[in-house]
Amino acid sequence: MSDDAHYILTLACPDTTGIVAAVSGFLADNACNIVQAAQFGDSHSGRFFMRVSFLGSPLRPDRASLAEAFAPLATRFAMDWHLYDLALKPRMVIMVSKFGHCLNDLLYRYRVGALKVEIPAVISNHRDFYQLVAGYNIPFHYLPIINGDKAAQEARVYEVIEQEQADLVVLARYMQVLSDDLCRKLAGRAINIHHSFLPSFKGAKPYHQAYERGVKRIGATAHYVTSDLDEGPIIEQEVAPVSHAMTPDDFIAVGRDLESVVLARAVKAHLERRVLLNGQRTIVFA
Repeated sequence: MSDDAHYILTLACPDTTGIVAAVSGFLADNACNIVQAAQFGDSHSGRFFMRVSFLGSPLRPDRASLAEAFAPLATRFAMDWHLYDLALKPRMVIMVSKFGHCLNDLLYRYRVGALKVEIPAVISNHRDFYQLVAGYNIPFHYLPIINGDKAAQEARVYEVIEQEQADLVVLARYMQVLSDDLCRKLAGRAINIHHSFLPSFKGAKPYHQAYERGVKRIGATAHYVTSDLDEGPIIEQEVAPVSHAMTPDDFIAVGRDLESVVLARAVKAHLERRVLLNGQRTIVFA
């Protein structure tokens, strides 16, 4: 079975009996071999969520034929579903401003194969990381805001995203607030790293706010981008201890390490199709 196509099926639907049996029965009937399966029934929303990793078979030799065969079952259970072929690497565009720790970390993980992804472009409103990106043979798009015309700059940004057929856009400390229109266009496929443990300490200087409040732990949060600033569905978070003896700069140093790790985890989970939206919350399968 090792040479068979590898797929991931994700689905969300109203919770009812028989969903797991129907899905596993379909795969068995089509000679597919389940590698991993996870499911969750949310009693609060009444929704059921499932992720299945499986190997295909000669009975359904490609994704299109398998999806066509699955469609009637999906309709029966009113599923919102997606079938992914793991032979096709997602295309990820990274956006960055003047802090490069998250960008550097993502590029390294990409180079060593820790992130199964293609990176066709890096976009920035500053030139600072041109040479870093060039070292990875990735096109660097310098798109500044000229004469305060943010709308024109965003139009150029979206043009690159569309030209590169990006499946995912990662804001790796891109320090510009996206417009409502661009947020809508990127709904469900844009991840931001916020340098704080949301929902606390929002805004431009969360570490300074945390320092002033005398907190004992600081954190970072990766979330999907929405038009509500720093309010998107949370994918990943992490915290680290700090002490009264540390300065705001010490807080920032600890925070940057957290940001890199948290963003990488969130991106990896998304690329592996482990994140399903549940209203304003997420289901993140291990």
